[in-house]
Amino acid sequence: MTTGIDAALPLSDVPGVERLPSHFVTAVRSVERAGKVMRGGDPSDYIACWAPRDDVSLFGAWGPIERGADSLARTFRWVGTRFTGGDVEFVYSTVHCSGDLGITVGFERGLTSIDGASEQRMVIRVTHVYRRSEDGWFLIHRHADFPPRDERVSAR
Repeated sequence: MTTGIDAALPLSDVPGVERLPSHFVTAVRSVERAGKVMRGGDPSDYIACWAPRDDVSLFGAWGPIERGADSLARTFRWVGTRFTGGDVEFVYSTVHCSGDLGITVGFERGLTSIDGASEQRMVIRVTHVYRRSEDGWFLIHRHADFPPRDERVSAR
């Protein structure tokens, strides 16, 4: 059985995606587009994907743990300064939506330049939580990290 990043799929190939609310799928696609723009150093579209609330939260891959739209925007602007090129592919192991909440669990992967260095493969394990409001679907939480080595492999 294939697991982990090898089992993750592009959004259009995730089983059941056709049954998800179209506005939720549109929001996920907006986050993907904004993430690609972020790799070029511009975080503005990504910041716009977030609910303008004090209870949004971030557990960032590069360490920041933040709460509140203003704090997250400052952090995303800092992240944007670190990206100096590259591309990203979004793949998912889970996409679910029920009522006013939706989640995606997957990976952001691709060749990326950080702080002006040459492009290197970067994989980030990401969980996003979305909330529907009267203005549409917005991100309310991101938990991202660099996948650790699978300890079970070395134990065999």
